[in-house]
Amino acid sequence: MGRLSEYRLRRRVNFYETDCAGIVHFSWFFRYLEEAEHAMWRAAGLSIAPKGDVSFPRVNAAFDYQAPLRFEDEFDIVVRVAAIGRSSMRYACTIARGADQVATGTTTIVCVSGAAGGMKAVPFPADLIDRFEVAVSPNQS
Repeated sequence: MGRLSEYRLRRRVNFYETDCAGIVHFSWFFRYLEEAEHAMWRAAGLSIAPKGDVSFPRVNAAFDYQAPLRFEDEFDIVVRVAAIGRSSMRYACTIARGADQVATGTTTIVCVSGAAGGMKAVPFPADLIDRFEVAVSPNQS
């Protein structure tokens, strides 16, 4: 199995994801990113679910919005590995409806140990982190 740097997930807006203005509530974009992230981990043969004493909490998340999504819009969520550190991984996300970019975002996870007694950053297990690599952006050569 090769190393993953990017994953694309296609989905459709559900009615319950919209607000009273008929557009997707901003908070759903974070869920969309997380849904694509979990699918990427599964495609790598992994689960992001905590294993033993190790878990992967989010320590940063942000989105910029360029256009609305509405009920029944079909859209793609592309999540890319933007950076890998000793104990952290940052993702970049693009959400698009066809050729129209809807939103861009980022989130950072940290590998931690000791969730019950106070979390401490620890290095990613090699067998896990070896499944991913940093995506080459179109601006890099």
